[in-house]
Amino acid sequence: MSAEPVIPDRRQRRRQETLEEVLDHAAEIMAEQGVAGLSVGEVARRMGIRPPSLYVYFSSKAALYDALFKRGAQLVLDLFRAEAESLEGLGRSLSQMLMQSAESFVGWSIENPAYSQLLFWRPVPGFTPSTEAYAPAVALVQLSHAWFAALQQQGLIRADAEVDHVQRDWTVLLSGVVSQQLSNAPGETLATGRFTAALPDLVAMFARHYGTDPHPSTAPKPTKEASRVRNR
Repeated sequence: MSAEPVIPDRRQRRRQETLEEVLDHAAEIMAEQGVAGLSVGEVARRMGIRPPSLYVYFSSKAALYDALFKRGAQLVLDLFRAEAESLEGLGRSLSQMLMQSAESFVGWSIENPAYSQLLFWRPVPGFTPSTEAYAPAVALVQLSHAWFAALQQQGLIRADAEVDHVQRDWTVLLSGVVSQQLSNAPGETLATGRFTAALPDLVAMFARHYGTDPHPSTAPKPTKEASRVRNR
């Protein structure tokens, strides 16, 4: 006999709603002032409460950063899961699948620069995410590794390639594009960015190096959505 789901009472729901409201305001402040510019006092001001009231929900500023890290990491994990599912069984080339995955991740990263900085850089001196907050990031690494291993089993990635190396180099490629874009042209989009414009050629080089087709005809084209925005 399966246990019935526990339905949160009104007090629990209200608490969770308040927690999400705090995180929403905190994310807005990071986007406006930079990750290190997050202020508990400013969060309280925007919520119309006194700063000590926030400590009912987050014991410290570090705890607030921790919750933001967990939220951001979960968003990226959910994004990758959805993307991986959408690519299953479509019979696309390696470069086409990599291009779609790259656009999804890079697009999210430059649209959410505050979360990207918190997740992928070290903008807050002394802050280290807790094991719980870091768990979605660990799950993302495991899921990404499994995805590349599956591509290898399908014959799309060279049999002699170390999956650990494939995953490492892919991470370096994407994080490099994101870092260059956010550092040097933060106001540009995936479709218009001077650094994101390099994605097709970079993905093609990656596919040539690790793929089983040594001479793919052309670099993968951007998705229809990216092309539509780019050609406005």
